[in-house]
Amino acid sequence: MGKEITPREANYRIAQGALLVDVREDHERELGMAQGAVGVARSELEQAPHRFITRPDLEVLLICQSGGRSMLAAEQLQRLGYQRVTSVRGGTLMWQAEGFPMTRPEEPVDEDFHERYSRHLRLSEIGARGQRRLEAASVVVVGAGGLGSPAAFYLAAAGVGHLRLVDDDVVDRSNLQRQILHVDADTGVPKVESAHTRLSALNPRVAIDPVAERLDSANVERLIADADVVIDGGDNFPVRYLLNDACVHLGKPLVYGAVHRFEGQVGVFDAGRQRGRAPCYRCLFPAPPPPEAAPNCSEVGVLGVLPGVIGTLQATEALKLLLHIGEPLAGRLLHFDALAMRFRETRLAPDPDCPLCAPGVPFPGYIDYAAFCAG
Repeated sequence: MGKEITPREANYRIAQGALLVDVREDHERELGMAQGAVGVARSELEQAPHRFITRPDLEVLLICQSGGRSMLAAEQLQRLGYQRVTSVRGGTLMWQAEGFPMTRPEEPVDEDFHERYSRHLRLSEIGARGQRRLEAASVVVVGAGGLGSPAAFYLAAAGVGHLRLVDDDVVDRSNLQRQILHVDADTGVPKVESAHTRLSALNPRVAIDPVAERLDSANVERLIADADVVIDGGDNFPVRYLLNDACVHLGKPLVYGAVHRFEGQVGVFDAGRQRGRAPCYRCLFPAPPPPEAAPNCSEVGVLGVLPGVIGTLQATEALKLLLHIGEPLAGRLLHFDALAMRFRETRLAPDPDCPLCAPGVPFPGYIDYAAFCAG
């Protein structure tokens, strides 16, 4: 077991030349550190202690929030041969409680940032750096309905800095069974306006750009050109093919989702950035199915919670892409059967003869997508 000393003893030893190291994460130290401490995250200290402990005879005191992490770090450093390492009992909390001085950053601390995103900040895969990356990101959500509602809700809650919502429809009472961005009082209101109201109330830090337009070949590039990720929350094949073609042309990752009765699909099409390595939507569906084979929700119905599941998965994929973490669904299609409560996965390979995304194929231009999908 590692050794512990009280904050009072630690304060005395610091005066005698001991080095005090705060092993908390960056975002924790921004709120204040014990006076005289240097900040080095625990993982960084354990990986390269020689960078910070410059002499083998140097006495080192480790402090964290409450004493647990500093004790674990002390034990690890002792195993590495550093014998004059001690943990401060009770951490920064006890240090403050006993009245010892603290230092705070000269810049004002963004208290809302630390409180609102505290659970993200605790994840080493995200932390303050990843959260700032989300705040600088832009996502376009096409469709503010069944899929766009949960996707936009969770992206706003997660702190994606700029959300553009594209939808030309108005709220109908039949939408409310599944489109959770809207409420009964919004009936007849443009969906993007209703969405703007809810998302701004959820997280005022996020810039919401409501665009009450129907997506078409004339406006698609203008609407997605500055996006880091595009989410397909539409419910028709012309929009899916148009978004796919534009995202391949502009090099944007497209997060696809679809629902039908009790089943849904999610995938990531990233052929624009990964030609020959990742497929596009046309690799999966070179041609749309006949209309009678793919009726929409208004014709056959849909389980109300199903778009919530699929839209939330789309938001998950978007966050992974923005944070560069995990394994995105590029080259994989995830199927969900709500009645059986089962997921299954289909591997997708890029089509070497795809007329859109095959390596070396020039962009063929936009087409009449309504006519193409009508057969």
